[in-house]
Amino acid sequence: MNSRRTISDIETTVAGERRMVLPGLVTAHSHAFQRALRGQTQRAARETGTFWSWREAMYAQGMALDPESTYRISRVAFDELRACGVVAVGEFHYIHHQSDGTPYDDRTLLSDMVIEAALDAGLFITLLRVAYFRAGAGRAAETGQRRFCDPDVDLVLRDVESLRAKYRGHARVRVGVAPHSVRAVPKEWVRECAAYAKKHSLPLHMHVSEVQGEVDECLAEHGVRPMELIASVDGLSERFVAVHGTNLAEEEATLLGEARGFVCACPTTERDLGDGLAPIATLRERGVRMCVGIDSHIVTDAIEELRALETHERLRLRRRVTFEPTIASTPAAQLWLEGSEHGARAIGFDPSELPKTAIDLGQPALALVDERFALDAIVYGGNGLDARVIADR
Repeated sequence: MNSRRTISDIETTVAGERRMVLPGLVTAHSHAFQRALRGQTQRAARETGTFWSWREAMYAQGMALDPESTYRISRVAFDELRACGVVAVGEFHYIHHQSDGTPYDDRTLLSDMVIEAALDAGLFITLLRVAYFRAGAGRAAETGQRRFCDPDVDLVLRDVESLRAKYRGHARVRVGVAPHSVRAVPKEWVRECAAYAKKHSLPLHMHVSEVQGEVDECLAEHGVRPMELIASVDGLSERFVAVHGTNLAEEEATLLGEARGFVCACPTTERDLGDGLAPIATLRERGVRMCVGIDSHIVTDAIEELRALETHERLRLRRRVTFEPTIASTPAAQLWLEGSEHGARAIGFDPSELPKTAIDLGQPALALVDERFALDAIVYGGNGLDARVIADR
């Protein structure tokens, strides 16, 4: 997308109604099972809570899942997404096996439960089959990670093959590959997953530099930072999505931008976990494409994720209006396109395949708003808006 698009290019006016019809919102990174944790992790067990203490609660929730509860919790999460105008989800799925790590007889059973829940909720879905092997360099998987792990990357890719065959030709399902992180898989696994994704033109997603500890471990094991490691095994491309990118250095942003890859920011989760603020201005300057994800479902407000791409950056830089739009005529229009069309491409859909999101302009939150500034008001001031998924163009 080289030319800037105006708001009138993006929106559709509907005769006889005061509503704005826009490209459908996409959440490119989700862990649906974590929806069951809402409200349970806000009291620190010690003086202070961290990403790592939160992770222990998440592991406990993951250990309790079975196929029925996987579907049930995922359905709640996906129903809530659709109710706030989301049309498609990228599900970063890493709970594969039984609680002791033994595979189910049908190795993709839990993936199928998640896909079924998304389809029943009316969403399009990309199932990002996660590869997970270890707790970290030289450390075997912890008890809470056994359900995530496979002993060989070939088993991971065999499951991806099975899912691709099962859902081949399904208009609302895509499949992608997702090495969990440089912490959770060895370098050769990243190489193998990247080669497979490249061969089959699949999305390749990976948690990258979410916390500083991950960066430090990567430097200790490999002598390079995470994005540099991924680049060294030919992992970067226009289909690569770095999830979070909270602690990316400038040189890493340059590598990703040159590849025309994505960063999927997950602002509501990152602030809940205290991860920090990603260098979004730098990412934009280096040509990285932005999209957003609901991640842990700590709060479900798709427009808040878009807004935070800039409002969090205002806090980090201590100034207002932190970027010059490059793909749209206004910041609000660009943010909407990043949360819709960029998100669609990041999970392997053409935006034209997806439904639209419609906003009723008669809602109280939009009272007194001049319609020339309606999209600005929606993006920057539209808390709790009624956003509907519609199929008409």
